[in-house]
Amino acid sequence: MLSVAEVRLVLDRIGDPTMRLAATLLYGSGLRVMEAVRLRLKDIDLAHRIIVVFDGKGGASRRTPMPESLVPQIESQIEQVAELHAEDLRIGFGSASLSPSLTRKFGSAAKHLSWQYLFPASRLALDPLDSVMKRHHLDVSHLQKTVRRAVMDAGLTKRVSCHTFRHTFATQLIEGGCDIRSVQEVLGHQDVRTTMIYTHVLNRPGLAMRSPADTL
Repeated sequence: MLSVAEVRLVLDRIGDPTMRLAATLLYGSGLRVMEAVRLRLKDIDLAHRIIVVFDGKGGASRRTPMPESLVPQIESQIEQVAELHAEDLRIGFGSASLSPSLTRKFGSAAKHLSWQYLFPASRLALDPLDSVMKRHHLDVSHLQKTVRRAVMDAGLTKRVSCHTFRHTFATQLIEGGCDIRSVQEVLGHQDVRTTMIYTHVLNRPGLAMRSPADTL
């Protein structure tokens, strides 16, 4: 896990506002990296400060808190997506990519603003399933590379990945007194034993034991 100061060091070194917002959501909402890039506008509940993760790991869906501090950035990102979507529609496109099952269920809804990705790809691409030009989501490798570069620029010697932000989110929730069942719910763990790995902080950060060298 990272300390709050280390998280700040890394995030401050991500210059692109969109990429910084995506990375901050990994930490601030405990999202997996694929969950973050797959967020659609309909999944953002600004009124209640909630992010809804649909079809997460294991096919489960859940709600997780939206950081209050990120609301202005999220609102700005939604405005940018709306402008991009309007331009896509103007030139005859505007469909977000949907799975075959969602396409059958919702049909033309793919062109509605609510189905557009919060972090859209910079270019339209041909969907191999139906040969239609669509706007996919941000390439996950782009976010991963951005975080790795920021970690290096921050001078951290820890092994840090996008998933480290999720671990840090969970650990700091428990450290702050949040009950284990609530943490399990926002992380989307089916078994509480998976969430229990974070409870080491209830004793002390790191290993809950004292080195013999400290008695010298």
